Amino acid sequence: MATGTLDVALMQRLALPDRTSGILLHPTSLPGPNGIGSLGRAAYRFVDFLVASQQTLWQILPLSPPGFGDSPYSAFCSVAGNPRLISLNQLVEAGDLEPAALGEAAASDPWRVDFEALESWKMPLLEHAARQFLQSATGPRKRAFEEFCHYHASWLDDYALFMSIKEEFDRRAAAEHYWGASWNTYWDRDIALREPAALRRWTDLVGDRPRLHCVWQYYFFEQWTALRQYANERGVLIIGDMPIFVALDSADVWVNPGLFALDAHGREQLVAGVPPDYFSPTGQRWGNPLYNWDAMRADGFGWWMRRFLALLELVDIVRIDHFRGFAACWAIPADEPTAVHGQWVPVPGEALFRTLRREIGDLPFLAEDLGLITPDVEALRDHFGFPGMRLLQVGLEDIQPDNIHLPEHHVFNSVVYPGTHDNNTALGWYSALSAAKKDAITQYLGEPLSDPPWDLMQLCMQSSARAAIVPMQDILRLGSEARMNTPATTTGNWRWRFPFACITDRLIDELGEMTADFERARSPAPLSAF
Repeated sequence: MATGTLDVALMQRLALPDRTSGILLHPTSLPGPNGIGSLGRAAYRFVDFLVASQQTLWQILPLSPPGFGDSPYSAFCSVAGNPRLISLNQLVEAGDLEPAALGEAAASDPWRVDFEALESWKMPLLEHAARQFLQSATGPRKRAFEEFCHYHASWLDDYALFMSIKEEFDRRAAAEHYWGASWNTYWDRDIALREPAALRRWTDLVGDRPRLHCVWQYYFFEQWTALRQYANERGVLIIGDMPIFVALDSADVWVNPGLFALDAHGREQLVAGVPPDYFSPTGQRWGNPLYNWDAMRADGFGWWMRRFLALLELVDIVRIDHFRGFAACWAIPADEPTAVHGQWVPVPGEALFRTLRREIGDLPFLAEDLGLITPDVEALRDHFGFPGMRLLQVGLEDIQPDNIHLPEHHVFNSVVYPGTHDNNTALGWYSALSAAKKDAITQYLGEPLSDPPWDLMQLCMQSSARAAIVPMQDILRLGSEARMNTPATTTGNWRWRFPFACITDRLIDELGEMTADFERARSPAPLSAF
């Protein structure tokens, strides 16, 4: 599949197989010498590992450029790719970097991503490569870049300008020790509100910076498309992630303020979150601006159509984060410090999904239906036939007859996990349980968890759910030190990675044997048969 081309007929064949399994691993966690996982050799080796261990699914987190807290769920643009994932070795092979340039990388921890260090050495190398590309690219490569820019112009031009202006204001904010400089709070009023004269002036002021951002997106899409094709040709499907909300400090909101709950000055009026519950007496105030659904419906859901189609150019199946938000959202007045004084606001999710289905046919979506799920959410999910999610940690920590996360309540049209990127690892979770909860689990299962990560993985494989997906940390039997994210915290997350020495022949054999024993092994049929 060429970069920037959506083959709808192929996409409709990439449905979730009837009984299968896979691994959850974000590309930033891949091994490699340059401080962060990339789309280079290690990514291809990981696909080979999936194939060798009989796995069919590779689930990832959002691929967008991470914003606040380095979170992929708080991106500067919902449809752009993360430049930090670009493989420098591939740029050397393409002639845009000298081999000696890679020696500039500082020594890195094979278990942790150092985002701060990346900014000081990888981004300058990417800038050097992009300038070399713009100066020397000729023939088919230059034409491919220009075609890419033309095909993605509906979002790429605005994104590149937004990031270029943001770089300038971020430098000013850093000099003033001002943190959290969003476009609607720190930028000059005229450019924050996209006044035409300001747009023209800033386009001149930032010079060639937007062109560099365009090259980085070209690099990302070129490398990711090749990797996805490699996976698909070997029968591996990629499950991507669609965060329901976007970050306030993003090109999405700056360019389309009328589609969000903002006032005439670009300030938030309503923000997203969840109400108080057992886990938090004040709820969770996420702070993302809520959507102006009336405006979106009047536009025929055009913004959502473009966003879903853009993601389906990169992945085979879409996991919709916070699916319940397509039935109703918890709307919190922006001036409220907590989520206590919010209210449920209905959302036209059914109309949106009907529109999507008319455009692309069967929707290869997976609903993240965790948390407070009401009958209207279940009805929306089931009306479109989207698989839901089941978490064993949630089931085993509260063993009650009506807990749908316990194995006896799993339904076929669902995907079962030990836990997700927001949970502790299986080993970390079990180690932190009280003696009483461990006893309850032993009584429920008939025996104690002697090897918690693989015991939970076996329960996933045994499940009647159509797919079982296990975080890579649990495959490697790692503890809390390998946790990817702790919700409601803003520092220290998204940093876990691992060295390839962890993947041994014995591990591959044992994982493949368990997968085959529970009839989830990869089908020998070609991808087009799914």
